[in-house]
Amino acid sequence: MGKLFGTDGIRGVVGENLTADLAFRTGKAIAAVLKEEKGRKPVITIGKDTRISSDMLESALIAGICSVGGDVMPFGVLPTPAVAYLTVLKGADAGIVISASHNPYEHNGIKVFNEKGYKLPDAIEEQVEEKILTDIYPAATHGEIGVLRHGLRQSREAYIDHLAGTIEGDLSGLRVLVDCSNGASSATAPELFGRFRCFCDFIHREPDGVNINDHCGSTHLDDLAQKVVAGGYDIGVAFDGDADRCLLVDEQGGVIDGDKVLAVCGSDMKRRGKLSGGTIVATVMSNLGLHEFCRENGVGLVCTSVGDRNVLEKMNECGYKLGGEQSGHTIFTDYATTGDGQLTALQFLDVLARSGKKASELASVCPQYPQVLLNVAVSHERGVKDAIMASDALSAAIAEEEGKLSGEGRVLVRPSGTEALIRVMVEAKTEQIALLAAENLVNVIKML
Repeated sequence: MGKLFGTDGIRGVVGENLTADLAFRTGKAIAAVLKEEKGRKPVITIGKDTRISSDMLESALIAGICSVGGDVMPFGVLPTPAVAYLTVLKGADAGIVISASHNPYEHNGIKVFNEKGYKLPDAIEEQVEEKILTDIYPAATHGEIGVLRHGLRQSREAYIDHLAGTIEGDLSGLRVLVDCSNGASSATAPELFGRFRCFCDFIHREPDGVNINDHCGSTHLDDLAQKVVAGGYDIGVAFDGDADRCLLVDEQGGVIDGDKVLAVCGSDMKRRGKLSGGTIVATVMSNLGLHEFCRENGVGLVCTSVGDRNVLEKMNECGYKLGGEQSGHTIFTDYATTGDGQLTALQFLDVLARSGKKASELASVCPQYPQVLLNVAVSHERGVKDAIMASDALSAAIAEEEGKLSGEGRVLVRPSGTEALIRVMVEAKTEQIALLAAENLVNVIKML
């Protein structure tokens, strides 16, 4: 990670470490790097989620881009994967998304896709970062100043058309409840699901700038689960703020996480001869139950470091078609260059409709071992997380807890790539054992 770019762009609390001035300089830097690379005026798309700060950051980015001679194509409120898809469709040179994904409304972020719809390579991020920090750019004048290019409605329709075309069934007979998290999917999900013959209701689709992810969406499933059971729905679908994640709940209110989605969709793709290499890609955070499912069903499993960027890199390297994270980032490379929550929902619903099974039965093919995940807040100061992870005391504590598990579980301690947190995950035969081990490690980290 660089001084500004983390694992998923530039993140921060708006008005504190993410300001309008930083967004302005970031816009200038992105356009300047592209202008040097292309030898011409670049075209950059911009989409945003529903946070109160997104309008301000969008305006600053647009001003920065235009000031150094870049043109901007603003999409307004759209999911992150829509921006990636439309950047390619429109032949733009880059795409910017203003979003902090699943984080609270006071946070926001700036992430960038290249002209192929993939996150910027590290080398390009370093060039952009250097220009932001030096703040030296040749200003455009006269006819070289950038302009806005419009076409939001047509672009949104093109994205919805693309998603709807990824399945052949009509989902008829399904009763579905969708939680839009008061986020970006509020602008697309009603029309998308309205294309099919399923009965679909929506909750948390009235964003007001501060209610994004507020006790709703993929990080807060309780309300959705309760309403699914009470309303007799077949399944519930939950997105996060920028709709690149999707988690589901079955008709009994049970959670269907990213691991179960990989198992259900992966086995279906294998049956239909569409699972390249017979393999799916997950991360080290994936539950041991997914490993067990893959062993018993002859599905290959490759695990990467945490982060959808790492999953996608392995998929592209090996030509695999399905990968994702337990948290709900699921990537179908036949249709997208990034995780797409609405795409994931359609793929799962298509399998469910064709199976004739209850969602709980369909997802039960993938067992789930008790897993405890605790977060430890640490200082925002640069280098603190690295120092904690390099601590001999932490290494010794991890080894001690792993020894207690005697091979019947695992421990994973890692720094968050987007927040000032150290994450502690423990899996074990029982939740009590996992919780005790996790709490022991949390206490060690707090003393460092």
